[in-house]
Amino acid sequence: MAERILIVDDDVDTLRLVGLMLQRQGYTISAASNGAQGLTKALEERPNLILLDVMMPDMDGYEVTRRLRSNPATASIPILMFTAKSQLDDKVTGFEVGADDYLTKPTHPTELQAHVRALLARSAPKKTDELRTVVREQNGYVIGVVSARGGLGVSALATNLAAGLVIRDQSEVLLAEMTPGSGTLGMDLGIPVHKGLTEILQGTVAEVTREKVKDFIVAHNSGLKLFLASANPRDVNLISNVQNFEALVVRLASLGHYVVLDLGSGLPTYVQKILSICNERIVVLEGTPSTIQHTRYLIDEMVASKIDSKNITVILNNRQRSEAQMPWTQVQEKLGHSIAATITPAPELFLQANRLQTPAVMAQPSNMTSQQFIKLADVMIEREKAR
Repeated sequence: MAERILIVDDDVDTLRLVGLMLQRQGYTISAASNGAQGLTKALEERPNLILLDVMMPDMDGYEVTRRLRSNPATASIPILMFTAKSQLDDKVTGFEVGADDYLTKPTHPTELQAHVRALLARSAPKKTDELRTVVREQNGYVIGVVSARGGLGVSALATNLAAGLVIRDQSEVLLAEMTPGSGTLGMDLGIPVHKGLTEILQGTVAEVTREKVKDFIVAHNSGLKLFLASANPRDVNLISNVQNFEALVVRLASLGHYVVLDLGSGLPTYVQKILSICNERIVVLEGTPSTIQHTRYLIDEMVASKIDSKNITVILNNRQRSEAQMPWTQVQEKLGHSIAATITPAPELFLQANRLQTPAVMAQPSNMTSQQFIKLADVMIEREKAR
């Protein structure tokens, strides 16, 4: 996806010429002709870079920068100030209010492009680090659960891990589906159709407020708090709204002690972004050769995206009794990554839980498989206390 640059300048010729120049370099351009409009667009679009003129009527670039830096939603966006002024004091003022770089008009296209590339390169890791910091500061411990392909029990593991956290910690636990168009938890747990995720993803980033997210959270009689996705296949198109997903996770982290995210399968861009700010990443697989190979690819891609392999917890979920299932030691050897826990098959338990519309660990807490989920919850609790 092309990086978005917001240009804020009251000079129409500058907007047109600079915008065209940067478009030719492959960037997506958005424009605002005054400071107030620039602030609104920055909040709604969350651009990767803001090119900001200083000399504008009503609200100059310095004031725009102050306001951008005072809002957590826009505080980390890099700002390149662009002005006809060349006095040292003016540049110092720009840096003092929070500008990242400064160019004087007129500037050569090559110089502008070089500054833009440098700022974007520096800000990419910084943004992820700041999101992690925001999540930590919100107190919620965020656990992302994912698999290499569908049908491996991600939803079942996420649900029963969350229920195990309720049993063991007696704290506020949120279970959230991050799978637009593929929601199943509402049906499994007897909750009428909800479109919380759809509503959040259809709006602007600025609309992803704590209050709005809270309004879509549903209480379940198990003690879980649920944030649900719809089952309408058309909603899968919403996976491109990556910034909304990021903002949603931050809001959820402020609403629960533990937040368990059902991330479904694969590594679309939004899942990569979410995993980068999670406290825990759990990968689910089963003991068959093809699944092991797919999971190796998944873990390799997660590591390539700067996630330490030591921070990836792999769970072997043997959903069915079958001779085709490998023992965990063999799976571990073929995977090239340690297996943290094994879930034994318990089809009767899950059938009963489905009838009762409750998590399996709530249906039969003393069942051996239920105890395995609860033991995993204990591990998460210990890690949360140690962070």
